[in-house]
Amino acid sequence: MGASSQTEKYSEDNLPAYTPMPWSLKEIRAAIPPEFFVRDTLRGLSYLARDILLAAFAWTCATYIDPYFQGAAAKELLTPVGAEVGRWAAWCVYWWFQGLILTGVWVIGHECGHGAFSDHKIVNDVIGFITHTFLWTPYFSWRISHHRHHSNHASMERDEVYVPKTREDLNIPDKPHEEIDWDEIFGDTPIYTLYMLIRQQLLAFPAYLLFNVSGQKTYPKWTNHFDPNSILFTKEQRNAVIMSNIGIAAMVWGVVHASSIYGAAEVIKYYGIPWLEVSHWFIMITYLHHTDPVLPHYRGKEWNFQRGAAATVDRDVLGWQGRFFLHDVAHFHVIHHFFPKMPFYHGPEATQHLKAFIGDHYQSSTTNCFKALWESYNRCQFVENEGDVLFYRDKKGMAARRPADQYRVKTKTQ
Repeated sequence: MGASSQTEKYSEDNLPAYTPMPWSLKEIRAAIPPEFFVRDTLRGLSYLARDILLAAFAWTCATYIDPYFQGAAAKELLTPVGAEVGRWAAWCVYWWFQGLILTGVWVIGHECGHGAFSDHKIVNDVIGFITHTFLWTPYFSWRISHHRHHSNHASMERDEVYVPKTREDLNIPDKPHEEIDWDEIFGDTPIYTLYMLIRQQLLAFPAYLLFNVSGQKTYPKWTNHFDPNSILFTKEQRNAVIMSNIGIAAMVWGVVHASSIYGAAEVIKYYGIPWLEVSHWFIMITYLHHTDPVLPHYRGKEWNFQRGAAATVDRDVLGWQGRFFLHDVAHFHVIHHFFPKMPFYHGPEATQHLKAFIGDHYQSSTTNCFKALWESYNRCQFVENEGDVLFYRDKKGMAARRPADQYRVKTKTQ
């Protein structure tokens, strides 16, 4: 009864009205002190060296887990059952921190892809290629599509990833929402929703690379990041795509070879599970940056670069651990969308200047990241077929915001 009465009281007219930002990118950039755009190669290398040393230290510590807990002394001290519990608890600690450390390495590769790591292109490309290939990301191929994502973020027609589904895509009737059986359309059980969310967290990035899942819907079937002739790339970029493929092929050989020497179980324990965590963290972070009921999407002439850049949200992911291990990538993402070549270590200070200039157009959230993931996954279902300023609707067809009157398109659903 509570849900139905909530639906009856819902009115688009009562929602907070949103007016897109009026400023040019030049005006916004002028509000940021120029020193925050300076790239320091040595400083970037120091962060990379720190990450490599931390990863090596964690790996070394892990080599002591099985010998200690499977030894006679541990079994006598803890009992055999207690020693086994302690062994798996120690592996969980290793997986948690090694996953975070390697996600930081992936972030360094991401910086390189934007040219934010160094003034020298060769430095960016060599480090980016090595770090991303080691973590199963085709560096040059992904860099190309990721640049296009930044250039077109929040554009319904041109963005590369996390493009919202429309009412038409989901075959939702175009009639007043109180006349629609929303439970019939979105009536999944919480268990099934949780299963789909976990599947997204583990498989979304490989699915995007291989099958364009959650990518631009106008691309042909079988669009992927490994075909040099894909619509994603120009003829001039073909060799770069092939180089990325060679890197991934080398990783396949390396993992197979290591498995033949040390055993697949050992490779999975030391490397495979931490890599799954890397995939989880950057899928979660990027999803939360770009998916929230208060973030707009645009069609046609209402989109521009700076409006798209502001359609992101800074997230407090894992507190100090997120800031230290993930190089602030989650906490200060909005400024990164405005100025992708700005080094991550200038993000905190530069964000304060950006926030002072664009005011309410800056979005941030301190909600627990796992709670935010669940809420966004349930509340961000689709956008309308019509209109140039759009907001996500939830499983009852309700939005959290609406376009200001001059941008609003009245439909049967309102």
